[in-house]
Formats: sequence, structure tokens, C-alpha cells
Amino acid sequence: MTSILTRTTIAVFVTLLSLPVASISQPRRISISLNDLAEADGATPGTTFRVALEARLEPQGSGLHVNSNDPLEDFLIRTDLKLDPPPGIELSGLAWPTPILLTQQGAEQPLAVFEENFVVGAALALSSDLPPGDYTVPGSLRYQACDDRMCYLPTTAPVEFQFSVAPPTRTTTTTHSQLFGNLAFSDVVSVSDPIPTDQTAQVASESKLPNKAAGSDALTTLTQFEVLGTAGYSNVEEFLEFIKFAESGESERGLFDNRGPFAIVALILIGGLALNLTPCVLPMIPINLAIIGAGARAGSRRRGFALGSAYGLAMALVYGILGLVVILTAGTFGTINASPWFNLGIALLFVVLALAMFDVVTIDFSRFQSRFGSGSSNNGSFPVAFGMGSVAALLAGACVAPVVIQVIVFSSNLYGTGTTIALALPFILGLGMAIPWPLAGAGLTLMPKPGPWMVRVKQAFGVFILGTAVYYGSLAYGLFSQRWIDPTLVTNSVQELIDDGWYPSLSDGLATAQTENKFVLVDVWATWCKNCLVMDRTTLKNAEVEAALSNYIKIKFQAEDPATSPAFEVMERFNAIGLPAYAILQPISNTSTEK
Repeated sequence: MTSILTRTTIAVFVTLLSLPVASISQPRRISISLNDLAEADGATPGTTFRVALEARLEPQGSGLHVNSNDPLEDFLIRTDLKLDPPPGIELSGLAWPTPILLTQQGAEQPLAVFEENFVVGAALALSSDLPPGDYTVPGSLRYQACDDRMCYLPTTAPVEFQFSVAPPTRTTTTTHSQLFGNLAFSDVVSVSDPIPTDQTAQVASESKLPNKAAGSDALTTLTQFEVLGTAGYSNVEEFLEFIKFAESGESERGLFDNRGPFAIVALILIGGLALNLTPCVLPMIPINLAIIGAGARAGSRRRGFALGSAYGLAMALVYGILGLVVILTAGTFGTINASPWFNLGIALLFVVLALAMFDVVTIDFSRFQSRFGSGSSNNGSFPVAFGMGSVAALLAGACVAPVVIQVIVFSSNLYGTGTTIALALPFILGLGMAIPWPLAGAGLTLMPKPGPWMVRVKQAFGVFILGTAVYYGSLAYGLFSQRWIDPTLVTNSVQELIDDGWYPSLSDGLATAQTENKFVLVDVWATWCKNCLVMDRTTLKNAEVEAALSNYIKIKFQAEDPATSPAFEVMERFNAIGLPAYAILQPISNTSTEK
């Protein structure tokens, strides 16, 4: 039993190391593998040439499906194949698989979905005067994956069909005849086409909900507004403060504002040092020292110092590299911690570690250290020390995120002014966090002799670690619960605010604000955003908040997929890092008179 749990613990460590790539978004996106096929080894001018797309959801066998091209619920994202053929080639038909019904937990009616492996066909009409040669038809496949519990963020994958057009005298050879024989092609109809321009206003009037297609028209108008402030999920007091600072043109004084370079570096180092006292790091100190072979097991203070230095250097590099990536790509730190699976994995890991503190299981990594070819198993291993430092830095993310984000935001702003040295500040934060570890690696060789008191200390750490496991478990539950929201409830809450006078159109609201010279509040929401619903029902319905916003133009902007246009450009303009997002704007031409 003990050996099984030990192997399980090792597997959890390996899983945690592989999670950063897979768990970037929340709710997560489902990847898809695409393979393009053609019905023949060449096409002939003046004919219809058929191509197909074999799609496979990943991971296989996990119960995933995609919404059909005609889902039963309006709020679901349909599977849509868009092609942009070159001149002389026209998309004349599509072939969709027959959908099946998928029952979701808690849903009143099933979903019309395609299987995890499905095929979409496209018929391309070639003009009779199309010159022979090689042609490429680019496009995209938009889909929303669902399983029996939830639907995930919609995703758009690029597609590309390549084929040759031969002279009419050349004979082509048919391929994949069985696959194309099973496809039922039909003319391209409006279900896969955007709403024509002349129908946009009519559709918007029929449904008061925000028209996502019209959002792109407002991007140009948006550049004529100054963003006075951006906020996320907030209680009443925080939201009122947000309004106050935005209207006054002031900003909350940051930790590093109006301080010299030496003071900033000192504050960051001290902040990094203090991070070791957080609940995510402190319980791990004796465990990690034992695993890496530092302390009394190092054999000497010099070697213990070196092992602790390797451990600390790894922590510094993790924060330095993550900070560098965030600043250069304008991303956000802590996206790894936004995954419920990541937090659940950490919770389970801490449970196992707590059991080890109570001697329920035995965890001994020393027998693996000889495989790294660095030192004996009795004196510790530098690769193990470095690897454990990297893991510890990631595990500490949930507790240290506020400080790290403050440093990264400050570094990003400073870098934006042309101060390249600002890129080093996240690394300095990591160095501050690493300071105690070389000393601990060497100094713990002087620990008192073992005795019964050490058992009590170890058990106390076990209780502490269990508490940390509960903390991470609650985080995982909260993130999972975000996925359990009924989209209809969110849509209804938005409709209530629109009935109260909010604008469902970003372009209409901005135009009114310019005409009337008023402040603007833009509420960016999505049907999968649980906190959007909470904000609609609590903070935004509060009497004080309503009074503070009484003279505002208030707009609801739907960003169902924040990674696609126009939602991406809007959120980038607001510097918003998630949903819900709230931005207060003011017409640039009238800023001076309003202030």
C-alpha cells in the first residue's frame, strides 16, 4: 500500500510539471486535430471539387463532443466552417455529419452534438477559365466542445486545403471514395453565414441582447475614448472606490509609486523574502530540504549551501522567466492557478504529504537521486534540488500571486516607458524568495539532536499541510463551480439590466456618450461567467452603485470567447485580464471640459 501511494505521489509531481502548458485558460479550451482530404489527386476547371476535413477532439475517449452546426440552444456556439477561396473558386456546398443527442447533467433538454471524431465536407465550384496550377483555400473551423457535465470555451482552429488544378485533358484519380460517398452535400445556407448588414438592425431590435457581430463596428469609435479605469469582480465598496478614482482621474497609489530605484529593489527583495512565510511555502520547507538532501543529510555546510542555492536559484528563474514572458507577451501571471485541475492536483499532493508527516505513508526520493549522476544518494542531488525548486515556485503561486502581480504590473508599465531593466524585477523578486534557502541548506546541519519533540513538530506541520490542502481544494471547487452556471440565468440577468436602460450595443452606447458628453461604463460578460451573474444581482443592483452610475451611459458587451475579435481587441483596450471586466470611459475630445 505504501509503495502504491509513493508511486502515486511521484506521478502527481510529474503531472504538475506538465500542467502549465495544458491548463492556461479557464474554462479550458479543448484542442482538435484536423486532417484535410480531397476526393481526387487533381481538379478540373468547370467542375465541382470536393474536399473534406477529418476532425478529432483531444484527448480521445474523454466523452467530448462538439455542438452541431445547428445546436438546439441559441446560446451555444455552433460548429462552423468558414473558407476564403481565391478568385475563380467558390464554396458551393457543405456536408455535415448527422448529430446525436447528448444529455447533460442538470440540463432540461439534450444537446445536438457531433461525435469526438467527425468529418465535414466542402464542395468547391471551379470556374471554367481557372488556370492550371496549385491552389490553397484557407479558412477556419469554429467549434465548442461539450461533455455530459459542461460546455467549454469556443475555439477557432485554422484550416487549409491544398490541391492542384489540371488541364481538362488530364485524367484524375479518385481517392477516399467511401468517405466522400457517405457525405451528404447541401447548398451553403444562412446557418453558416454571417447576418447580412441590412438585417443587423432588425435582428438587434427583435432581441435586446447584445449583438456580437456589431461589436467590430465599435472598435474604431472606441479609440476616441479614454479608458479611465478597469476593474474586475468587486463588492459594493470596492466598486464605488473604482468609480471614484476613475472620475477623479486619480489612481490608487501602488507599492512602488514615487520611490527611487534602490528602494524599489529593496522592497521587491523583502517582498520575495516574505513570500516564504505564506501557507503555500512554509509547510514545504522541512519536506523539500529532506527531499533535496540538504541540511544534515548534505554531509557538510558547504554542500548544503550549494544544494540550497540550486533550489533557490530554480525558484528565482521560474519567477524571472514567467515574469519576462508575461511582460513581453502582455499576458497575465497566475493563469496556471486558474485551472481547477491544477488546484485539485495540488490539494491531493498536499494530502499525501500530510499523511507522510503522520507516518501513514513513506516518501523517500533519495533512491532516485543516483540516476541524476550528481553526488551520492546520501549527499543530495543538484538536479533534484533544482527541479524541486521549480515545482515549489509553481505550488506557491496561489499564495504569492498578489505580490507577483503587483511586481509584474509595475515592471510592465516601466518597460512600456522604455526602461528595459524593468524586465529584471520579477527575477529580483525570485532572488528575494531564494535568499533563505542556501542558509537553510547549510545551517540546518547544526540542528539539535533528534528526539520526541521532532515527532510533534512534524505532526504540527502535517496539520498545517492539511489546512493548505483544504485551501487548494476550496479553490478547485470554486473554479469548478464557475463551469456549472446555467447560461440562461446569466442571459436573463443581462436582459433585466438592459430593460432598466443599459445599452445592448457597444457602438450605440459609445455614440450616445459622445453626443451627450457622459462617462461610460462598459460591462464585459459571457454566458459561462458565474461572477458576471453575481455582479448583476448584487453590486450592480446596489442603491449606492446605481446612484453613482445614474448619469452614466451603461453598456453590456458580450465576450463569449475573449480570444476572438472583437472581444479580444476590446479587452486589450481595457487591459482586462478576465471576466467579468468593467471599464469606465470618457470621450477624448471632451475630457478637459468634463474634468
